[in-house]
Amino acid sequence: MRRVVVTGMGAITPIGLSVDEFWNGVKESKVGIAPITKFDTTDFKVKLAAEVKDFNAKDYIDPKTAKRMELFSQYAVVAAKEAIEQAGLDMEKEDPYRVGTAVGSGTGSLQSVERNVKRMEEKGPGRIEPLLVPAMISNMASGNVSIYFGLKGKSINVVTACATGTHNIGEAFRTIQYGDADVMVAGGTEGCVTPIGIGGFTALTALNTTEDVTKASIPFDKDRAGFVLGEGAGVVVLEELEHAKARGAKILAEIVGYGATSDAYHITSPAEDGMGAANAMIFAMKDAGLTPSDVDYINAHGTSTHHNDLFETRAIKAAFGDAQNDVLISSTKSMVGHLLGAAGGIEFITCVKSIEDGYIHETVGLKEVEEGEEFTLHYVKDHGISKDVNVCMSNSLGFGGHNATIIVKKYVE
Repeated sequence: MRRVVVTGMGAITPIGLSVDEFWNGVKESKVGIAPITKFDTTDFKVKLAAEVKDFNAKDYIDPKTAKRMELFSQYAVVAAKEAIEQAGLDMEKEDPYRVGTAVGSGTGSLQSVERNVKRMEEKGPGRIEPLLVPAMISNMASGNVSIYFGLKGKSINVVTACATGTHNIGEAFRTIQYGDADVMVAGGTEGCVTPIGIGGFTALTALNTTEDVTKASIPFDKDRAGFVLGEGAGVVVLEELEHAKARGAKILAEIVGYGATSDAYHITSPAEDGMGAANAMIFAMKDAGLTPSDVDYINAHGTSTHHNDLFETRAIKAAFGDAQNDVLISSTKSMVGHLLGAAGGIEFITCVKSIEDGYIHETVGLKEVEEGEEFTLHYVKDHGISKDVNVCMSNSLGFGGHNATIIVKKYVE
């Protein structure tokens, strides 16, 4: 089986517009949640979101091209640019048909839909924007990344709601393993802090309605009361090991395992016994040739909803058995909110940086773990932990019952 390594990473997040800014924010336990500024929330129950601040795509990419992209595509292209530049990938020296794209988005552009529904109602269907459809559809993240950088290999958009980013990285990993590409630009992107985005998740009673930013996203805490909608993108360059070595690329980490399952249970709630997510973890460990005792850290899906945190805890216990109390667990969503389709991309980057820096971040805002027999795992709280980190697991669980787990480890030749 061909080995797959990480050679580049790019991030647009609520706590930083690059991987370095994001990771520095993580180490500072910075929270990117604040009152919504993108629209008037007077009539909305939810007042907070984790918005990307001070982002202007024209600062990073060709202004004319940026203007033709919706926000989620802008985030994806800018994050991909950072990842490709870090990887030192020179497309003039590559066979473009061996370099592919797998960048997903859960919702695509809600902004373009909202804008054009209003135009249609006010001015009639003849005034709908001619490019509405290619602007709004979620595959345009991958499409725009492919077009902007001249990547002519496999170009896909796996859409699995909150598991989107992880599934795209996982399927990119498999693509390289199988030999269908030598390089894949993969991850997730989302830009749906809009009236219908906030309103829809509010109607679902999924969002926390507090106006206290310190208590809005507190995974595994006894007072958790829903997630906070976030936005941004996390994109990485994955590469076949020998290809990376041949061009002298710096190897950041190695992907060694991927597992994916479905709960086949409910459209929004995870399976109560956690066995869908548990089996994704078990399959990923089997794929990697690792045991639970080999895993140092789990970056949990950790949404701060009652059901997710409880059922994911059950899943970890089922997958890890006797090793359940030895693995460290935290949720990046405590700082950046829930980036939906981009969450898995950002959380994968967090795992790679944890290995690089030997640092596991705290779940910010977690003050008191829920009492009882179930929440007995080692949730990192109060402060981060500096330690040697060799193996990280990242979990993502999506509406519809989608479960995905990626395992990344320190690269050893």
